Amino acid sequence: MTNMTTHASETSPADTLAPIFKASGDPLRLEILRVLRRDTFGVLELSQLFDMRQSGMSHHLKVMHKAGLLEPQREGNAIFYRRPLHLESDKLTDRTIRQIFETVDQLPLPLHLEQKIEAIRNQRADQSQAFFARYAEQFREQQELIAAFELYAEPVAELLRKRSGKHEWHSALEIGPGEGGFLPVLSQLCGNVVALDNSRDMLAKATRTCIEERLNNVDLIEGVTDTLLARGDAFDLVVANMVLHHVPSPADIFLDAAALMNSGGCLVISDLCSHDQDWAKENCGDLWLGFEPEELTAWAADAGLTAGEQLFIGLRNGFQMQVREFWKLASQN
Repeated sequence: MTNMTTHASETSPADTLAPIFKASGDPLRLEILRVLRRDTFGVLELSQLFDMRQSGMSHHLKVMHKAGLLEPQREGNAIFYRRPLHLESDKLTDRTIRQIFETVDQLPLPLHLEQKIEAIRNQRADQSQAFFARYAEQFREQQELIAAFELYAEPVAELLRKRSGKHEWHSALEIGPGEGGFLPVLSQLCGNVVALDNSRDMLAKATRTCIEERLNNVDLIEGVTDTLLARGDAFDLVVANMVLHHVPSPADIFLDAAALMNSGGCLVISDLCSHDQDWAKENCGDLWLGFEPEELTAWAADAGLTAGEQLFIGLRNGFQMQVREFWKLASQN
């Protein structure tokens, strides 16, 4: 009798896999996994994408989360959902989940979903642009509520100077130059520099910096990365300082940077680590409350980039900064 009870209480591998396959055995849930390949969406946004009530979407997300297919990400008072960051390679359930992701990622998104995702990204972009238009004259003061410019600019500059001895950089792109404070560094390191920003007000401030610093090799362009991709531009170095938490889809920055980089090129990013200080959204125009280092690594890998050196800097008010470099291997096209 004892042996029978013990045997009945044992959990077989099939028992651990059943919830995963049950949770993923629904066309809608597979579509949810598909749209969360690189993006992070809240319950309301997902309800908007799939034309269903919030209560119904919440039920699906709860089932998927319980099965390990999704994980919640708190952004201040809101809950967003993403695919799990930590999947162990030797664990049966994690291998199964990863195989499900790989399979659904082979399915193209329906056009109507792509259009709705683009609409959500545009809403986020409009929110960010409105903030910078409203506070362009107080940009430095707003940013320094979190981190003084020098606290992240100097480590990034030091990293680039160290790398420039071994790598010949002819052209550089800075995404979101702000007031242009980092452009003198890039101007010294590279013969040609492009500064790209979707805020006309911030570009005007960056232009003044270029005039004052006599930076004659900097081209300032109003637009987004798609603007440069359409022109066919290519760079040896791409830099994004404190930009990711302002953009609608941070993962796309990695994809676009990789597409804009020459073989052997380098992407350097400085940004906040994940935090819970919701006031940054209203006071600093942040769309995202920082990022887990594993998120950046995963997005870079998905874009075909290899992670390099990383540096973590403690800031006041409990914030932490991460400086990361990613490389496009010379063998890549």
